[in-house]
Amino acid sequence: MKKLKRRRSSALNKNIGTRNKMKKLLLIGLLMMAAFSAVQAQEKPYSQRMAATAMKLWSDTAANARWTYERGVILDGLESLWQQTGNGDYFRYIQHTVDRFVGADGTVGGGYKADVYTLDNLLMGRSVLTMYKVLGSDKYYKAANLLRAQLKDQPRTASGGFWHKKIYVDQMWLDGLYMGDTFYSRYASTMGETADFDDIAKQFILMEKSARDPKTGLIYHGWDESRKQKWADPKTGLSPNFWGRAMGWYGMALVDALDDFPKNHPQRAEIIAILNRYVAAVQKYQDARSGTWWQILDKPNAEGNYLESSVSCMFVYTLAKAVREGYIPASYQTVAEKGYKGILKEFIATDADGQINLTKTVSVGGLGGNPYRDGSYKYYLSEKVVTNDMKGVGSFILAAVEMERLANLSAAKGKTVLLDSYFNNEHLKNKVTGKTESFHYKWEEMDNNGFSIFGHVFNNYGFNTQTLYDAPNANNLKKASVYIIVDPDIPKENPDTKYIEEPHIKAISDWVKEGGVLLVFNNDTGNAEFTHLNKLMGKFGITFNLDSRNHVTTPHFETGAINIPAGNAIFKTAKKIYIKEISTFKVTTPAVSALTDKGDIVITTAKYGKGTVFAVGDPWFYNEYTDGRKLPADYDNYKAAEDLVKWVTKQIAAKK
Repeated sequence: MKKLKRRRSSALNKNIGTRNKMKKLLLIGLLMMAAFSAVQAQEKPYSQRMAATAMKLWSDTAANARWTYERGVILDGLESLWQQTGNGDYFRYIQHTVDRFVGADGTVGGGYKADVYTLDNLLMGRSVLTMYKVLGSDKYYKAANLLRAQLKDQPRTASGGFWHKKIYVDQMWLDGLYMGDTFYSRYASTMGETADFDDIAKQFILMEKSARDPKTGLIYHGWDESRKQKWADPKTGLSPNFWGRAMGWYGMALVDALDDFPKNHPQRAEIIAILNRYVAAVQKYQDARSGTWWQILDKPNAEGNYLESSVSCMFVYTLAKAVREGYIPASYQTVAEKGYKGILKEFIATDADGQINLTKTVSVGGLGGNPYRDGSYKYYLSEKVVTNDMKGVGSFILAAVEMERLANLSAAKGKTVLLDSYFNNEHLKNKVTGKTESFHYKWEEMDNNGFSIFGHVFNNYGFNTQTLYDAPNANNLKKASVYIIVDPDIPKENPDTKYIEEPHIKAISDWVKEGGVLLVFNNDTGNAEFTHLNKLMGKFGITFNLDSRNHVTTPHFETGAINIPAGNAIFKTAKKIYIKEISTFKVTTPAVSALTDKGDIVITTAKYGKGTVFAVGDPWFYNEYTDGRKLPADYDNYKAAEDLVKWVTKQIAAKK
């Protein structure tokens, strides 16, 4: 019996040991999985990680959602991220949010009241305009006009500046330029109301003229033209302090309004001059140690002052975007980079689930009201500091996207990609506005037919995107490094059809020979002009076949799928693309196949002199294929657009 007990005891100990080993292995496995998940999360850019936080915290279907400027900042951030990634989830979040407030008749709910005349209530109108530009729905047009009508009656100071709110008599606040005037500029640009830019410019110029401190270069939070407020200096009407976020709103407003300003507007240069004065002050008051900025900008050593996250995000966004657009010297990129690194170190906290959170955001800041806010240093430091405030989170997403856009900016900085609008020059009457508009494969179009996403990718690599409305010739092609011809018109599309003739062929082929990159996106038979185009393409050994394959009946997307084999010279990251109703090619020297599928050449390239030609039998990179709203997530059309732009950039560099 004793021997049996010993054997049982030995077996029991062995089983316990085995179980302990299994537990250890299981624990190691779980730790490895957690570490792998953390690595995977880290691989995603910070912009996307913060967007995940925002979409989790503030659901687009939340029953208690209100029409607020705070929510508008989140939507602004997600719009920039949607354009940067082609991920339709971000667009759908914006659309669902807007649709919670905008009725079928164009009325605006969620607590919006026009007669309180607060500029804050206009910020979400930017998202309404985006919905209109993408979807074209009448309800968004009506809602945008309803919001625009508020500005017609918005009270103004004697010198013409918008009151921040009806209850804040004779007062302009820096906040209002972002809340109201960026909606104003986007509306004017969208609706073609170019005369409004005189008034928009006036708001920015008046604010700086009235509130900028010549000694520091900083701009005071508020200005009371009547000098009646207790917080207002009796001589200047200015509030007593330089509040960080107020300055942040103004900077973001400057760079966003410049998106809309006509290039030839007489006061555009003055807005850019204001921006340059502004960033000089921002750099001056950047904290040397952390790279971030203070709640009260000019008092870093004062008791109680603290580094604040939302102003830091806003300044980085403004600096990075202004550098990318060429409004300010490129040297400011280092200021933005230092600020962004500081934000990640000082304000980003990762929780146990891998979610990132933005800390140290002041919840609010204002002047006057009840209880009365006197604008003192003590007041600004009395407001609550919180984690994951909408204003801060939205601004972080904006800043992160802009920093990510700077990564490849030097690749083709200063180069121009020219989009033809001479051979492709269709027009239609807008069913909502009644105006006749040029459409189909245009940079500025955000609907299915547009090239706005494709243009965004080009901009990320430093290219300027321009449009050529005249016939191509040696003179107007000279300024371009890339020339795009897409789907030349046929009579059923445009009664005033312009064909590619011998003078055009000579100008284009000579330009390619000298180093230009020609991109040709045609269409399939019955929907495209082949005869004249093929005369041009014949110079490069390329012939479009008069055929059509990859017919798709939605939603059977797989019939339009083409898998890209590993090692493709152009498409390094795209593995599966969607491309329907395409014409195929015959090629002779110097042309070669760049992608063959089922025995058909579907993409071809050719070296011609110092230059390069790329051709595909479909307009392909228009928004319907790249913006993520239609295609299933396993298609890599956005990646393919990025791959092509990278390849184009290398062709330009190689000619040297």
